[in-house]
Parts: sequence; C-alpha cells; structure tokens
Amino acid sequence: MQAQLLTLAFAAALLLSLAVKFWLATRQMRFVAAHRDQVPAAFAATVTPEAHRRAADYTLAKGRLGLLSTALGTAVLLGWTLLGGLDALNAVLRDAVQPRFGTMAYQLALLAAFTVIGGLIELPLDWVGTFRVEQRFGFNRMTQRMWLLDLAKGTAVGALIGLPLAALILWIMGATGGPGGLWWLWAWGAWVAFNLVLLVVYPTLIAPLFNKFEPLADEALKTRVQSLMQRCGFAAKGLFVMDGSRRSAHANAYFTGLGAAKRVVFFDTLLQRLTPGEVEAVLAHELGHFKHKHVLQRMVGIFGLSLAGLALLGWLAAQSGFYTGLGVAPNMGAPNDALALLLFMLALPPFTFFVSPLLAQWSRRHEFQADAYACTQADGRDLARALLKLHEDNAATLTPDPVYVRFYYSHPPASERLAALPTPA
Repeated sequence: MQAQLLTLAFAAALLLSLAVKFWLATRQMRFVAAHRDQVPAAFAATVTPEAHRRAADYTLAKGRLGLLSTALGTAVLLGWTLLGGLDALNAVLRDAVQPRFGTMAYQLALLAAFTVIGGLIELPLDWVGTFRVEQRFGFNRMTQRMWLLDLAKGTAVGALIGLPLAALILWIMGATGGPGGLWWLWAWGAWVAFNLVLLVVYPTLIAPLFNKFEPLADEALKTRVQSLMQRCGFAAKGLFVMDGSRRSAHANAYFTGLGAAKRVVFFDTLLQRLTPGEVEAVLAHELGHFKHKHVLQRMVGIFGLSLAGLALLGWLAAQSGFYTGLGVAPNMGAPNDALALLLFMLALPPFTFFVSPLLAQWSRRHEFQADAYACTQADGRDLARALLKLHEDNAATLTPDPVYVRFYYSHPPASERLAALPTPA
C-alpha cells in the first residue's frame, strides 16, 4: 500500500508539474510574441524597435528549446524511475562490480554511471543552446574545441570533487547506522563543511581552470570602486577582470569567495559596455546584497532546507516502499545507500517545483532592496542606464508574461525594477 501511494503521488506530481510548466511556457511565448512589435511606452525613448524585436525573438527561441528540454527531462525521469531504468543499471553494476571490488566501489560506480548517462542525454540540447540559439543571436563566442575542452575539464573537476564527497557520505551512511539511523545529521555536517571550503578555494583553484583573471588595470575605476567599498564597509582580496568575452557576449559582475578570500570579478564585456559611473552603480547593487545580508540568508536557507531534506531521506531510506514505489527493487545483499540518494534526487523536483513562486518572490524582494541601497551609494540614474544596457545587451524581453514572472523570475522585470528606483531630486 505504501509503495502504491508513493507511485500515485509521484506520478501525479510529475504530470501536474509538467502541465504547469507547459502552460507557463506557452503563456510566456504568446505574451512576448503579441507584444513583439510595440516597444512599451516607458522605454520608447531609450529602446529601439529593432532591439525590442530581437529580445522577443531570443526569448521565443529559448522558450521553444525550454519546452523540448522539459519534455525530454520528464521522459528521462520516467525512464529512470517507474519504467525501470535505474533498477536495470543498479542490477548490472551490482552484479559486475561488487563481487570483485566491494560495496563502496559498486555504489560509487552506480553514482558515476548515472551522472555520466544523464549528462550524455542532456548534451545535445546543451550543444543546440550554445551553437544554435546563442550563436544565432550573436552571444556565443565559443568554438567547438573550447566547448569540448570545457566539457572535459568540467567532468574531471566534478569527478575529483564529487567522488570523494560521495564516498564520504556513503561511508557516513554505513558507519552511523545506515538507513534509519542518524547518518543524515552527520552527512549534513560534512556537506556544509564541504561547501564552505569550496567557497574559499573556488576563486583561486577552480575558476582559473576555465577563465583568465587579471587584476583591474584601470586605475581611475579601481580608485572609484575601492572608495565605494570603503563607504559600504566591504573588504575584498582583489578586483579582477574575467575574460568572459571568450565564451559569450553576455555581461556580468559578481562577488566570489568567503571571508578573507572574497574577491570582486568583472566580466570584460561589462567594462567594455558600461561607463565608470554605471559600473560603480552595478557594484553598489551587489554590495547591497551583502549589506542586507541576503547572501547569508540564502546560505542559511539552503543549509536549512538541505538538513530537512536529508532528515526526510533518513526516514525514507528505511522504507522498502520508497524503492519499490519508484520502480526499483531494493538490494538484498548490498547496501541501498547510493540507490536511496539517487531516488531521492530524482523524486524530489516534481514536488518542490510548486515552491518555486515563493523562492522567486523572495529573490525579487532582495533585488529591490539591493537596488534601493545602490541608489544611496551611487547615482540612481547610472543604475537605471546600466540596467537598460544590460537588458538590451542580454536581449532580455521588456514584455514578459506577468504570471510567468511571478513563478520563475528571480529578478524583477525591467519595467518594475526601473519604476521602483528613487527619483532624483
């Protein structure tokens, strides 16, 4: 009975989430297409009809690819679970690996094989997104060779980091009582510690594998940025320019690192497009997130949700119906720890999808607060001009569907964001 209820609940959540995703995506595409030829009145003086149509076409192209990705993802999820894909993979690897190399090797092989197969399935759509959609609209600057090299490096880094972490979690699950014990609490502590360490080492050890980072050479801009950070009480280890233009024409700036390892990173495309005052305003917005402790709030939120999730998994992993209800026969002569982790990862998204609007609303509120703070530390007119340039350069539509915005947008649409900026005296 427990297995049947789980099967029905999972199938219902999957179908309902699929229906809502398609409904939202088609709403967005219809709304954008209907407003493609008319620049909103508030932007008529600053956005050309050509730029507005380009943004609409880019949004529609991404929307069509997104529909295909959603359909494929749902089919793959069904294949792994109720149609028996994970059960078959588990049986093959358990019988082939465990007798010769032991239970830990078998479980790591299962996690690795699942990850590789999933990545290969997603690879064609990633290629289309990069070399068809992004390239069609002039954003992609990657070559096929660079794309493959990034893929190889990403896979290697993922294996070097992910496999030891997975081995640690699996060891904890086995050493602290297995399913039904308090392994989830110890695993959560290890996961939190791992993420904190990763935040420290990522800027200096991992990010340089994919991009070049050079100290900000513009002394006038450097002085301006350092003055802003002093006013805001923010200390960083350095100001760096990243060669984002090697891969994309999209522009951005961000903070990375933790504690004394924090650094400010500007895309070279951002510095090429914005004036010094606009760069200062964009950075002031990012500093607003730190001033309002948004970054800390998000970290605490993520860690809290992960603790709740692992606690739930700790209970589910001890229930035979958790496995059979999702299309997998639990192991009799081998641990079920890796199976439990994979099943939980597969089953959770259809249920948590319906929390998306709350998280998006929380994020948009943070963006408004950061904008307001930026206007106290820099010129609000510079921020408005920077936001418009970034929207145009990134081909972000000015006319998104309101319902789609409320469900998905982590940042407010341009019309709401600019309207909320304080009016200069």
